[in-house]
Amino acid sequence: MAHNDFLAGRRAMITGGASGIGRACAVRLAEAGAAVVVVDRDAAAAERVATEVGGTAVTVDLSDLDAVDALDLDVDVLVNNAGLQHVAPVHEFPVDRFSLILRLMLEAPFRLVRGALPSMYERGWGRIVNVSSVHGLRASPYKSAYVTAKHGLEGLSKVIALEGAEHGVTSNCVNPAYVRTPLVEGQIADQARAHGLTEDQVLEQVMLAPAALKRLIEPEEVADAIAWLCSPSATSVTGSSLVMDGGWTAH
Repeated sequence: MAHNDFLAGRRAMITGGASGIGRACAVRLAEAGAAVVVVDRDAAAAERVATEVGGTAVTVDLSDLDAVDALDLDVDVLVNNAGLQHVAPVHEFPVDRFSLILRLMLEAPFRLVRGALPSMYERGWGRIVNVSSVHGLRASPYKSAYVTAKHGLEGLSKVIALEGAEHGVTSNCVNPAYVRTPLVEGQIADQARAHGLTEDQVLEQVMLAPAALKRLIEPEEVADAIAWLCSPSATSVTGSSLVMDGGWTAH
């Protein structure tokens, strides 16, 4: 896609914008002309990314819902990206961790969208992009909170699409498999130690076993997909899930 300025004059907010997919998305949307608001709990990292893209940084813990409600949500583009993972069997899953993950990855996006929609409706234009996952469409063992949150986000995204259509607002999910982020690279190293495998073997034999393409997705690939959903080419795309899972769900 040509790096033109189709978001010139638009304000874009990205949660979890200080690293990984969020950082790549900040760079990409800034290239498209957006004034980017980088939201992250890591103040120093958010400031670095904001400086890099000529945007602004907002430090907030999105699991604090009162703090979410207090944000300035007068934006044209909202990318719900912040998330975390916890791996444990259901019968051993810490109940407070389950609540935290749902609060951060489902309730916070709801509150952010709820706050952003009135100004989008007023302008007759808005783009909501929810960074879901292949786990928004498929389950894996030991990830009950993450899978539940992502499945919920898929449903929320579709409701927003149906309500927003008459107001010029689209709402979509992007659904990557494993992306080369600090979070995933940490998981690879942990699994290599646990299974006595090399990191390459962990990727092929464990993490990417369900996928046809045996490679990690680069954050920039996801950022390009998000930018496309905000572009004039995607005006008719809403209520969709853009699957980029290397063939995982083709089985």
